[in-house]
Amino acid sequence: MTHPLLDSKNQKNLTRSILILTILTVLIVAAVIVSMNTGFTRLTPMEVMRTFFGFGTQQQELILFSFRLPRIVIALLVGAGLAVSGCILQGISRNPLAEPGILGFNAGAGLAVVVFISMFPVSASAPIFMLPLMALLGAGITALIIYVLAYSRTEGLVPMRLVLSGIAVAAGISAATIVLTLRVSPEQYQFIQVWMAGSIWGSNWKFVLALLPWILVLLPLTFYKAQTLNVLNLGDAMARSLGAAVDRERLILLACSVGLAGACVAVSGSIAFVGLIAPHLSRRLVGSRHGILLPASALTGSLLVIVADTIGRSILPSAEIPTGLVIAVIGAPYFLFLMTRARA
Repeated sequence: MTHPLLDSKNQKNLTRSILILTILTVLIVAAVIVSMNTGFTRLTPMEVMRTFFGFGTQQQELILFSFRLPRIVIALLVGAGLAVSGCILQGISRNPLAEPGILGFNAGAGLAVVVFISMFPVSASAPIFMLPLMALLGAGITALIIYVLAYSRTEGLVPMRLVLSGIAVAAGISAATIVLTLRVSPEQYQFIQVWMAGSIWGSNWKFVLALLPWILVLLPLTFYKAQTLNVLNLGDAMARSLGAAVDRERLILLACSVGLAGACVAVSGSIAFVGLIAPHLSRRLVGSRHGILLPASALTGSLLVIVADTIGRSILPSAEIPTGLVIAVIGAPYFLFLMTRARA
């Protein structure tokens, strides 16, 4: 029988978590409104409202519905996908520094996308919908290599070896990507460089449709596996004693992480640190139980990317700063802080 004090504490924690999720949602809505008003051509809030209800000019409708809204939706989906991907990796590896960018998943997906872009024009509809598949293939192969390097027959998946193997593999893939870019045309080279910096370049509804199915399938599956992540955090021996099929569940969750990271990288470029920062901030806000942590990470990641994208578009509207660079300015110091704290 549960003690009344424990029930009261759990109820308070649940109420606090719901309040935090609500606040994050409100902040996202506010950031979306600001983002719709921000850009080379500014739209006032009243103009945005009139355009939404069909009373805007043709130019305002073009700016809002054809350019800004698709980009905003992609930023929200990419932020949620990368954040949940990072949260999964930190859960299955029990390593707070695990993140799809640091572990090389983004680099593997990026290499596959660069190969694809160098072979096919991205303007055609079929190649657009093939981008997530190619990114998934690249990220999946990279994840398999890292998993094999980090796995020990006696200890299972070694957390520190996972991070070190990921960093080494990412460095090798990045070098291969650079070599490949030297063989493409000047137009493709310029595009690839912007893409590698983490620019949300797929700013039309076709890219939204290419990414949306992956998010709609993999996010609910990950949320469904929240309790499994809680059990895996107890360690392999304890998880097995509780009846969990550790290796199988870890592979399923790893596949979800790879799928989310690969699909997001395909339409947003190589945006790093979202999968590192968002789960850490969420863990400080709502605790470490994945039933709440995963949705909180998704909301925090969406908020982080939409704010970074808005900042990148507003500082230099005529020559916007890639979203990945804005996030890197925040993420790199935070990563060093976590490294120092882990060593201490």
